Amino acid sequence: MVSKFVSFAHGDETRYGLIAAGGVVDLSARHRAQWPTLQQVVAQGAFGALAEAGAALAPDLPLEGLRYALPTLAPEKIICVGVNFPDRNAEYKDGKEAPPNPSLFPRFLRSFTAHEQPLIRPPESEQLDYEGEIAIVIGKPGRRIAERDALGHIAALTLANEGTIRDWVRHAKFNVTQGKNFDRSGSLGPWLVPFADEAQLADIALTTRVNGEVRQSDRTSRMIFSFRKIINYVSTFTTLVPGDILITGTPTGAGARFDPPIWLRPGDVVEVEAEGIGLLRNTIADEA
Repeated sequence: MVSKFVSFAHGDETRYGLIAAGGVVDLSARHRAQWPTLQQVVAQGAFGALAEAGAALAPDLPLEGLRYALPTLAPEKIICVGVNFPDRNAEYKDGKEAPPNPSLFPRFLRSFTAHEQPLIRPPESEQLDYEGEIAIVIGKPGRRIAERDALGHIAALTLANEGTIRDWVRHAKFNVTQGKNFDRSGSLGPWLVPFADEAQLADIALTTRVNGEVRQSDRTSRMIFSFRKIINYVSTFTTLVPGDILITGTPTGAGARFDPPIWLRPGDVVEVEAEGIGLLRNTIADEA
């Protein structure tokens, strides 16, 4: 059975636990001294020990009404890969084959919200769009990591809705950073699934639905840049450290590619799902 480690709000605290039998085993209440947050669990490679410790315990809290928090609370960096599926590359209609190296941009933690929390549409633009993606969480530090060794640096998997303010990604000539970083315009979660085997990533389905309608659907085996290549390439210019998040690219089918475009509106429900990882769900709301 796949272990699922979740961060959640409890009173004024952020805690973490293990999904079990329709509820959550509160691991932080039992192991806070050694591993205060999931960030420390990732850094110390403690998923196995905690999964074993929590397996025999009854849930402390029901899943119903659980207030999810971001799975990791203090990543040093979040780096996103753009244009990483063949059909997505073809959208650009520039006649070019896939580039030799991935396009990258940063996102800040504040630009994400948690599972079952609303994505926020800002007053500056109505062009809030969705991008369903798989995110990998680094557990073992490294620089210039060889592709053959790359998967050994992954601690866990989660999902991302890499929400984008489309007109703001075109405010400048060469970068998209501003359109990718509006507060709470994207999401991460719902939990962390410990990484144990390449089969968890090699050929899994990735799907995005809006109000129940499938908008994006592809398989990781078709990615232009593999998970191994992404880790290898990013670690060439920056040291990857435990807790870093790499968001690995979205399939074709974002709202911007419809004619006319279909932007997300308050009340919409967006679901990102991947085999063996889970389902990330968010509604849409205007910024108060």
